[in-house]
Amino acid sequence: MNDEQLPRSAAEGARETARKVADWMYENDPATRGFGMSVEQVGPGFARLRMTVRPEMLNGHRTCHGGMIFTLADSAFAFACNSGNALTVAQSCDIDFVNPAREGDELIATCEERFHRGRSGIYDTVVTLSDGTVVAHFRGRSRTVGGELVSSGATA
Repeated sequence: MNDEQLPRSAAEGARETARKVADWMYENDPATRGFGMSVEQVGPGFARLRMTVRPEMLNGHRTCHGGMIFTLADSAFAFACNSGNALTVAQSCDIDFVNPAREGDELIATCEERFHRGRSGIYDTVVTLSDGTVVAHFRGRSRTVGGELVSSGATA
């Protein structure tokens, strides 16, 4: 459910929860920080992350290694599927690479919830260059495993 479907006060609370969860996740996620990713925007079932392609992220063809692109998309997926403060992990995911990225390119991963019921969710992430050129399409399927990331008192 996106925040446009919620009453105003509920939408504000959901956005605040998503931001607090994202702050906690970022602080506790050395991989996301280590790759130089930044969290640009979060909301209920939504996240946008950015990463600059560095020299050590290149493959033998001098393009961004697919694993780096996958990691960015997977991090956006993690922030989106945990945005409601229910501990959620990837159950499975796949990616289609459609254009290369090169050293110095800014990659933007935008993840949106497509389906969520019970403990299962489906999320789509599009990775683009800063000019909007699509680099990859990623689909993640999530599973909520129980518990919270931040205490309920911290999200009220």
